[in-house]
Amino acid sequence: MASKKLLSLVAYLPFVVAGLGFPMAFGGRLADAGAELPVKAMAISEFRPGAGRLFGRLEFMGGLSLATPKGEMGAVSSIRLTDGGKRFISVMDTGHWATGAIERDAEGALSGISDYRIYDMLGRDGRPGDKRHMDAEGIALDEGHVYVSYEGDHRIDAYPRPGFETSTPVSTERPVLAAERLKNNGGMEALLKAPDDSALGGALFYVAERSYDTAGNFIAGVQSGPRKGNFTVERAAPYDVTDGVALDDGSFVLLERKFGLQAGIGMRIRRFMLDDVEPGALVKGDVVMEGVFPAQIDNMEGIDAYKAEDGSTRLIVVSDDNHNLLERNLMLEFKLMP
Repeated sequence: MASKKLLSLVAYLPFVVAGLGFPMAFGGRLADAGAELPVKAMAISEFRPGAGRLFGRLEFMGGLSLATPKGEMGAVSSIRLTDGGKRFISVMDTGHWATGAIERDAEGALSGISDYRIYDMLGRDGRPGDKRHMDAEGIALDEGHVYVSYEGDHRIDAYPRPGFETSTPVSTERPVLAAERLKNNGGMEALLKAPDDSALGGALFYVAERSYDTAGNFIAGVQSGPRKGNFTVERAAPYDVTDGVALDDGSFVLLERKFGLQAGIGMRIRRFMLDDVEPGALVKGDVVMEGVFPAQIDNMEGIDAYKAEDGSTRLIVVSDDNHNLLERNLMLEFKLMP
């Protein structure tokens, strides 16, 4: 069984070598921070070959496999769309920002990334930090700030917006749950901001990746507002949480992944109701979709949503290649069906 899953992992190699042709060699320090980097894109027209376009409650709208010349793109942990889905801000677990514009073809499908730039994230001392202190995992936005959650040194830093790329944090807050309950490599993976008119009153809230309560469910917390406190999210193994986003209909979705020889490769999206979130609650959700190899998936890490011109809710999902030749940087787009 393990040998079959090893073959499944190795099967990704032709996509990288033949499809992109860029080496993966980024060492973690930028020679020219903020310089525009060329991005090579290979279009993905089918999520799973021969399986149509509908997967659960999502319709696949297209995707891209992406790379930069020296492997600078990678290690993406979370993504947030801006300008109506035309641009994005992302964070890497190597302690970097990445920004860019999303290009589309005449039919509106994803076609490429332009104006792609990477910056060192600055710590509270004004300097780039090592992975132990700058392991960025989640990102959330409001009009004046970019909020980033970190593992290891468990905290949420607020950066000014605009100007976050070259600024130090303007404030730092600790998770409502004592940090010792969060694993160093399994802490605040998903950082979300609830709508102002929701039950959480615009508060930031998080869900841990691999920090569980005694019943084996994900630890989570609301940082402020009328429902400040800890709650848990039901875990359905072998998946763990990697990102999430609050929608404008009173729900939120979590992206989950499995990635390994034993569990195989898979992504799952579940939907929950914000009204169910309150101190002490166990929140249960519904599966929106699940995809496993040989679908076009990898180490899926980031998700965000935007409203398309037709009024539909679109989800953008991205992967983290870990700067590894056997993995890919994917950007996939789905339409959430009514």
